Amino acid sequence: MNKEQLDGLKDKVKGKMKEEYGDSTNNTSKKSEGKMDQVKGTVKEKFGDVKEAFNKQK
Repeated sequence: MNKEQLDGLKDKVKGKMKEEYGDSTNNTSKKSEGKMDQVKGTVKEKFGDVKEAFNKQK
C-alpha cells in the first residue's frame, strides 16, 4: 500500500463519518461534504493503484 492509497482510505473513512453525522443531525451541508470526501478518497486510491501497477512493471 502506497501513500496515495492510504490517504485515499483515510479520506473515505473521514467522509463516511461526516456523512453519518450529517444524516443523524439533518445537516445536509455536512452530509454533502462527507460524500465529496469519499469521492476524493476514491480518486486518490485509484491513482495509488495506477502508480503501484506502474512501479511493478519497471
